[in-house]
This record gives sequence, C-alpha cells and structure tokens, in this order.
Amino acid sequence: MDFENILVEQKDKIAVITINRPSKLNALNKNTIEELHEAFKSLDATTKVKVILITGSGEKAFVAGADISEFANYSIEEGTELARNGQELLFDFVQNLSTPVIAAINGFALGGGLELAMASHFRVASTNAKMGLPEVSLGVIPGYGGTQRLPQLVGKGKAMEMIMTAGMISAEEAKDWGLVNNVVEQEELLPFCKKIATKIARNSSVAIAAAIKSINANYKNAVNGFDVEIEQFGKSFGTSDFKEGTTAFLEKKKPNFE
Repeated sequence: MDFENILVEQKDKIAVITINRPSKLNALNKNTIEELHEAFKSLDATTKVKVILITGSGEKAFVAGADISEFANYSIEEGTELARNGQELLFDFVQNLSTPVIAAINGFALGGGLELAMASHFRVASTNAKMGLPEVSLGVIPGYGGTQRLPQLVGKGKAMEMIMTAGMISAEEAKDWGLVNNVVEQEELLPFCKKIATKIARNSSVAIAAAIKSINANYKNAVNGFDVEIEQFGKSFGTSDFKEGTTAFLEKKKPNFE
C-alpha cells in the first residue's frame, strides 16, 4: 500500500502503521484521516494480520493534534460535518475494528492524537510522552470522541480537569490514571508493543473480535452489553477456532489458530 502521509509495514502477522508528517508533528489532516481509514480497512480484511500497531514518526510526537490550519475558517455546518466524518472514517471505525489495535504513543498525543490513541483498544506510552486535550484553549471542544472516551478511561472528574485546563499530563500520570497500560523507554516502545502483539496473535482472532464487540457494547447507549456478550459467547461454539482451542487443551498441546 502506497500512501502520502503514512507508512505501513507488515511482518509475522503484525502490522505497524506510522503516521509520517514529521514537519507537522504528525498532525491529522483530512487526507491523513482518509489514508488511515484505508489502511485499517485493508489490514482488517486480511487474515495475514492479527494485530495492528499505530504510532508516529520521529521521537517528538505520536500525533500533536489536528491540522488547525485546515479548519480555522469553517462554519458551524462545516465543523459539524468535520467531526461526523472523522468519527465515522477513523475514530469509531478503529474502536470497532475486529483486529486489535495498540497505540504506541512515542511523544506528544494531543487533541485528535490522544483521541486516536483512546479509540485504539489499549495504549502503551514512552517515558517522554505527553497527553492532553487542549481544544478549549482554541475556543472549541474535542470533536473526535474525546469527551466520551476520556471519562470512560480516567473517570468523569479527571476528564473534566484535563479538558477544562487544556493541560498536558506525563506518561506516568497517564498510567496512574488508567489512560495507558504501560510506560517504557522510547527505544523499547515498539519492541514492547510487538511482544504484546505476539502474545495476542497466538490466540483466536475470531474469539478476540467477539470480545471486542462485547466489551464495546458496554459503552453504547440503549445496548445491553451482557446480552451482546451472551450472543457472542454462543456464536463462538460454532467456530473452527473453538474446536481447535478446546481440542488442543484437552490433548495438552498448543492450538494452531488459522
């Protein structure tokens, strides 16, 4: 896959998407969002990839926000459409992807960058990473799901504080608050994430996709997450992965999930 603003590498059932706009600190513009959508969609469709890592190029930024120059003069209608399209194409799309997505936060994750990391299934940060949602300092609010996902991860009070102050928190603070799972040195970030991804890749992709769907259901209005879990659990019994996994367990050998 050839793109202008992102790089995609694939090896051993693990794909790495790198947002590659170093001169803009990897800021998200319309074209980059569209390219990310196409990359995630394509990788999710192939059985050759079982885990996707998303990171930023260089040592300064994961994604330092949205490209403000692109929408500074938008009208109300254009702003509304910007948020709606962005969430459909990328942020909601990533959250509901059946392939696990790990955000490797290698530096600044601000605004849309933090929103992209939060849309991923979980996050690992380097020690130099800084995270925040500074939108109110520009007279706007987070528009790519930040007001919804941040309280789910850190709680209402902490989310209110982060959004209202427009301030940044360190990687260690993010870990203490539950925003990221792990913090490692920058040079260890991708190897550490790939180690986790390798463990995930050994398991049933079919079952993982069902688990993602069930967990996400708990955060949707008018959806009973327990009912979704029951439905997805039952469907698992009809898969070849279930037969492989249970047979291997009973025969005391490792499963081979295809």
